Amino acid sequence: MQGMIVHHDQALQMASLAGDRAGSEPLQSLAGRIDVSQRDEITMMRQWLTRRGHPVVAAENHTAHGGAEHGAMPGMASPEEMVRLGTLRGGAFDRLFLELMIRHHEGALVMVRDLLAIDGAGQEPELYRFASDVDADQRMEISRMRRLLTSSPQ
Repeated sequence: MQGMIVHHDQALQMASLAGDRAGSEPLQSLAGRIDVSQRDEITMMRQWLTRRGHPVVAAENHTAHGGAEHGAMPGMASPEEMVRLGTLRGGAFDRLFLELMIRHHEGALVMVRDLLAIDGAGQEPELYRFASDVDADQRMEISRMRRLLTSSPQ
């Protein structure tokens, strides 16, 4: 869960860049939905950890511009990719955002799979429900992003 908080925080950072850089309304809308869903999920994960007496990671302290120490986390953008994304505007921003966010969401699917592979994880109803929701949401957003990517100008 702590790793997933850090992972989600990077998606928030990426989504926040879309406000004044995105070249299309559909991408801005997508970034807004990502922002809302990731914030809600971070809140849930922090509450889950707190109820169990586990430390709650301050994600923003670990992911500034990609958090090099989290490079092994599936789907994370590198610090260089985050900097590059922040320099782009319009169609070029949209394309890189979609490429990075698709990879990021695919990484979240790997993390969910690994979480549910932990002995007993699937037997805890709250954890199973959360992981299943993340899986379904990420898959739906990946599909949306792939459609946007194929319709965006080269």
